[in-house]
Amino acid sequence: MDRIGCVVAGGGVIGIAIAREFARRGIETLIAEESGGVGNGISSRNSGVIHAGLYYPETSLKAWLCVDGNAALYRFANAYGVAHKRCGKLIVATDNRQVETLTEIAGRARRCGVSDLQFLSGAQARRVEPELNCTAAIMSPSTGIVDCHDLMLALLGDAQAHDAMIATHTKVVSVEADSDGFVVHTIETETGRPYEFRTDVFINACGLNAPELAAKIAALPKHHVPERRYAKGNYFSVPGTAPFQHLIYPVPEPGGLGIHLTLDLGGSMRFGPDVEWVDTIDYSVDPARAERFYEAIRKYWPALPDGVLQPAYCGIRPKLSIAGETVTDFLIEGPSSHGVKGLVNLFGIESPGLTSCLPIAQYVAALV
Repeated sequence: MDRIGCVVAGGGVIGIAIAREFARRGIETLIAEESGGVGNGISSRNSGVIHAGLYYPETSLKAWLCVDGNAALYRFANAYGVAHKRCGKLIVATDNRQVETLTEIAGRARRCGVSDLQFLSGAQARRVEPELNCTAAIMSPSTGIVDCHDLMLALLGDAQAHDAMIATHTKVVSVEADSDGFVVHTIETETGRPYEFRTDVFINACGLNAPELAAKIAALPKHHVPERRYAKGNYFSVPGTAPFQHLIYPVPEPGGLGIHLTLDLGGSMRFGPDVEWVDTIDYSVDPARAERFYEAIRKYWPALPDGVLQPAYCGIRPKLSIAGETVTDFLIEGPSSHGVKGLVNLFGIESPGLTSCLPIAQYVAALV
């Protein structure tokens, strides 16, 4: 039976970054990806924002991994020629009641190490973005956007330069642990042909399917397998040139950051995501949801014309909490948590997972 030093299940941005980290440490590493290419799940369906780390409790993994990840991602993008832009964003209060929320966000961000925020009055914000309606705003200069696919290819290229391998169309169906590591059972999805190999380290970075795979790891105690919960986020686009230069975010809402305006590297506008709790993975966008978008967007962009919102795409976030519950942190469990030597499971890696991918990889490597 073939033996590999580390197997990473999942070829999204998190899995690739983890494989790169192990490969750069001289460990023979394989990425097992069920689909035909990299980043076909969560990683290809987000807004591509490089977050600054403004929203998270200071003791959380999300806070320090995002703040570290922001700087690390810009360094990586500059070093490897990944398309990106440090465009900045405005978080806006559209009535006086929300100004207190802005103050809370700014204070929490400072405690997490974000030192470049600027508090703007409504008039100051409109001098920056004339079409903006707001009572007050926070400017985050270190927020940006990145080409997610470009980033994943650069991470994969560097991983392969350090002898990492990727096996596409390869689904991990079960994992057995014994005194000699793990036996990983896979099937080739195109042919159904089984294949198995041994590894010393097994990383479950399967995103939406991470709980399902964790349940198939024989030695893992069942109380370390969280319930699978999905929050669908729909995006709508507006054709034409954007009248904004910065990303525009409302104050956060339960389950997400509110329907915000993001820009792609070509300057096109996208609005979203909303929060739609679902039980299955379905990437269709219901055009009727645009009605709620008009109402939310016009709070900060009153000039949005009628009838211009077009369904763009949607993503599904792996959640560890549901509507009405306290927002949860990333859940990254290694041997010290579950007792299985060489195993790390990653659950609930939603935003700011993309921004945090490089320090997440270092964190995971340190756990084993």
